[in-house]
Amino acid sequence: MIFLRGPAYVLGELEIDHTGIENLAELAARFKMAPSAGLWGWGRLRVTERDLEDLAVDSGSATLRATGLDPAAVDALVLCSNRIPGPAEDHGRFVQRVQTGIGLGDVPCYGQFLNRCVNLLAGLDVARALVVSGRHRTVLLITTDKVAPGADRMSQFALFSDGAASCVVTTEVVRDEAERNGFVLLDCAAAQRTAELEWTSQISADLARQVTGALLDPRGFKLGDIAALMHANLFTPVVMMKERQAGFSPEQLYLDNIPRLGHCFAADPLINLVDRTERGDVRPGRYCLLAASVPGSRLGALLSRVC
Repeated sequence: MIFLRGPAYVLGELEIDHTGIENLAELAARFKMAPSAGLWGWGRLRVTERDLEDLAVDSGSATLRATGLDPAAVDALVLCSNRIPGPAEDHGRFVQRVQTGIGLGDVPCYGQFLNRCVNLLAGLDVARALVVSGRHRTVLLITTDKVAPGADRMSQFALFSDGAASCVVTTEVVRDEAERNGFVLLDCAAAQRTAELEWTSQISADLARQVTGALLDPRGFKLGDIAALMHANLFTPVVMMKERQAGFSPEQLYLDNIPRLGHCFAADPLINLVDRTERGDVRPGRYCLLAASVPGSRLGALLSRVC
């Protein structure tokens, strides 16, 4: 079996209200959105003045502490981000700072950068494949992102917070009772429409249904067997419309984190997994889905809670 262990996340250290976004009204007008916080789920955001590497180190280290794993036990790193600052010549230093900060040895790093806000789930698929193949035994997966200086914190889909999230993908059996957040990673799936990858396209409920079917149908599962969907924290009506169109019920969704912290790029599914596990939404023996969409693409992962 393949396990997902120690999901963890860190957020920007500065908390601001959405009213602190200076060009919010301008952006809302541009996207033809009524200026209604309650309608869209505008609330609080988390902002950092720290480097992306620092966020990645903090989250990855929290994952290792949660699992009780020594950094020496990690034999590969999958590192995801929407935007690595600077030219390609700086990327080696970026990876170096992350691996050194966590205490990893000379293990290979696999970068995942082109899948936008489904980077984490693309990275999870890669990490699982590396472990299933026997190439690696224990892979640390980290996604880290923040809004670029001078860039907008609002898109047509979400308000953006800064943060990082991480987990371990491993064949190591969960033995420690202190490991409360242990999951079997049953499978990953992806669906894409290349002609719709442009950001101005719509998020597709059809692709969501395709991914869900690929994960559930071979096992004879129905949507009702899923205790919770760990979706992206996009605007509330976007999540409600697209995920309901994909067949999920309101009870399977989790909207509280939308006004609490906004959209943390690719980290949302793991953030929601951590929070909903602590809430008791996913009990041992139950199944959950991690899933996220961007225009033209949907990725998902099926988990079973083991402890």
